[in-house]
Amino acid sequence: MEKLNIGIILGSTREGRVSPQVGAWVKELGDKRGDANYTIIDIADYNLPLLGEPGKDASGAVAWAEAIGKQDGFVFIVQEYNHSITGALKNALDYVRDEWNNKSAGIVSYGSVGGARAAEHLRGILGELLVADVRVHPALSLFTDFENGTTFKPKDVQVDSVNQMLDQVIPWATALKTIR
Repeated sequence: MEKLNIGIILGSTREGRVSPQVGAWVKELGDKRGDANYTIIDIADYNLPLLGEPGKDASGAVAWAEAIGKQDGFVFIVQEYNHSITGALKNALDYVRDEWNNKSAGIVSYGSVGGARAAEHLRGILGELLVADVRVHPALSLFTDFENGTTFKPKDVQVDSVNQMLDQVIPWATALKTIR
């Protein structure tokens, strides 16, 4: 059977972001499992203008749609900004619609309270896009899983949490592939 494609979406584009560290860690854990093809998808690589903004080059939108369309499921790396997700992630989610439909997703969040409020906002958006998000949600603390708020050093318990999340994402992605 062909392996599933799971995209690890980096949800921040700001300079100094730590999402690439978290995404690389999730990819490493996924690759060790060998149950899917895990790919990091960095929103910053697509230079998406604000959706609908007049006179802006949206050439990255075609590549973005192709990248999302190739995936069977996702892991969103979500940081909390003002109790929600980043504007860049919301914009990227809005850029495509059908490419998200009938796929599964896990959420790995971080922030002062583990990014829990951002994850909850993301769940509502994913529901509208017909993405089935799973229950297990690794929530990383800026105080205990990052050194000086910049260097990612997750606690051992977080490895188990990511694997439990992927244990849910993979079967859901497998099931949802049958209706696409």
